[in-house]
Amino acid sequence: MNKTENQMLVIFGASGDLTARKLVPAIVSLAQDGYLPENFVVLGASRTPYSDGEFRKKVVLESKYLDEKMENGQEKFLAEFSDKLFYHELSDDQSSDYAPLKKRMESLNSDYGTDANYMFYLSTPPSAYGPISKNLYNQGLTEEDQGWRRLIVEKPFGYSLKSAKELNEKLHRYFKESQIFRIDHYLGKETVQNLLVTRFANSIFEPLWNRHYIHHVEITSAESGGIGKRGKYYDKSGALRDMFQSHLLQIVALIIMEPPLSADAEEIRNEKLKALKSLRIMTDPEVLRRDTIRAQYISATVDGKEVKGYRQEENVDPESKTETYAALKFYVDNWRWADVPFYVRTAKRMPTKVTEAVIHFKTPHHQIFKDSSMHSKDNKLIIRIQPDEGILIKFGVKVPGQGFKVERANLDFYYSSLTDSHVMEAYERLLLDAMQGDATLYARADEVEAAWAFVDPILKYWKDSNQNVYGYSAGAWGPKNADELLEGHHTWRNPGEQLADDPGFCVIS
Repeated sequence: MNKTENQMLVIFGASGDLTARKLVPAIVSLAQDGYLPENFVVLGASRTPYSDGEFRKKVVLESKYLDEKMENGQEKFLAEFSDKLFYHELSDDQSSDYAPLKKRMESLNSDYGTDANYMFYLSTPPSAYGPISKNLYNQGLTEEDQGWRRLIVEKPFGYSLKSAKELNEKLHRYFKESQIFRIDHYLGKETVQNLLVTRFANSIFEPLWNRHYIHHVEITSAESGGIGKRGKYYDKSGALRDMFQSHLLQIVALIIMEPPLSADAEEIRNEKLKALKSLRIMTDPEVLRRDTIRAQYISATVDGKEVKGYRQEENVDPESKTETYAALKFYVDNWRWADVPFYVRTAKRMPTKVTEAVIHFKTPHHQIFKDSSMHSKDNKLIIRIQPDEGILIKFGVKVPGQGFKVERANLDFYYSSLTDSHVMEAYERLLLDAMQGDATLYARADEVEAAWAFVDPILKYWKDSNQNVYGYSAGAWGPKNADELLEGHHTWRNPGEQLADDPGFCVIS
């Protein structure tokens, strides 16, 4: 295991929901599992006027997100841990002098021996990334002459290719690319990381991972909830920007990338960049019309409750054309994946919350055991990212009795079955990696721009054309015509709560 050096974590926007809901619980778990260094402190920085004690109450001692730990008799541990948390009030003026902040950091560094190693977490809107970085630079807090400096920024990273480039340029004025960590919590999920191991550590998969054996690849990212109180943000963003451009294209990159020279972070990120650049950019209006679908959820009764349609949600334009459902068919222009279609969909208000990638293998060229329904029994590798994290392989077996009737059986693995292992939450893993300087699971500037280069023409076409915005009932699997994207007899796999989706499965223990 890599060494975690003494350090200080400075969280900008610390009074916001993310700090209490995700960041502090992740840090608490890392502390409980012994991953934090001996000398470690957290300094929250925000414009809300808190004392150290008030901040500790908000994010630890009276936090509803740590109730379970309190109930398990860990009050003493949490009280001791909270002593490592401090708070500094910033001026309302974003261009204000950070000299008082620097003085507070130097005092804490001296008192707690954090070796002048500072990690800055920007839990703020992207519009604040530039001003904060500039203020840190002006105080010499980006220089690494007396310790290292790292900057973590949250998504969304840009609104388009142009804005992403501008944002990268702003950050690069004050920080080197090697210091910048662009966080994507999807990449912190154990099953996403296991994609690399499944592919490159198993000889039963890697030789088959190409156009000769794979018919198509399908990725679904569904959420059962609506947009909640995010209407103002979501109506300007939509499903393609919110989920596909960041989370799902990162998963696509891990599936299609070539084997890296080693497990070194830069080698992996180099191959991810090549993968994203090999995506066939859609510019032909006819291709865009045929191979992209956008839709919105409409009001319906779900589990006996009336659910609002998207246009009835708070802070949403009553005539909005923003998509809550996006489905794409696209291709990868390289030797390995030539002519293999990729189908990706993401949506709100679906029947369940689930994210998974499905590798559909081709049927044998010579069919000995012919059956009218054999097409529904193709071999599949299903990688479930959430929930019920695990991997499932579907393959054909003979049904007992006379003749050669083929049925599909399953071999499955669930991470929950690893009772002796603690599976880290996404933010735990990503924070620990950043603390140790491991950028493997963080997006590089050129990766972000390559992803936007693929998405931008689709967004432009949707904005400029009269492409239909379809409706689908809340609680349904999207518009019916989405199945028309898939070639031949294939349809979307609509996953249930369990990894397997048919009655013939068994758990091999």
